[in-house]
Amino acid sequence: MTQVKTGDTVRIHYTGTLADGSTFDSSAGRDPLEFTVGSGQIIPGLDKAMPGMAVGDTKTVAVVADEAYGQADPNARQSVPRSEIPADLPLDIGTQLQVQTQDGQVMAVTVAEVTEAEVTLDANHPLAGKDLTFDIELVEIA
Repeated sequence: MTQVKTGDTVRIHYTGTLADGSTFDSSAGRDPLEFTVGSGQIIPGLDKAMPGMAVGDTKTVAVVADEAYGQADPNARQSVPRSEIPADLPLDIGTQLQVQTQDGQVMAVTVAEVTEAEVTLDANHPLAGKDLTFDIELVEIA
């Protein structure tokens, strides 16, 4: 039976959960996720779990934060005067926005805190600092 090796293109179904058991993402009801093993297309901890699997295999993979989206960087949080934010933007905590940096790059941020004077925006990935668990099923080796 053929087993996955680095460089293979694979298709997997997955469900990702947090430490509290809540699901943060799943391929259920969608096409399987396709990627090339070892190419850096997915988080390292999940990528490293693929070699040796055969079509039809399932496994549960625990991925520590450093092998997922990394640790949250306190420097990725920035407070902006509320007067600099358009009045029509929703500022509920947890709202994801896109901002343009001074060099013209578009960056995703999350509203982390709101006061009368300031809005704190967080550019960390929403899953930064979190250990993740994935239930995966290898569907195909292309």
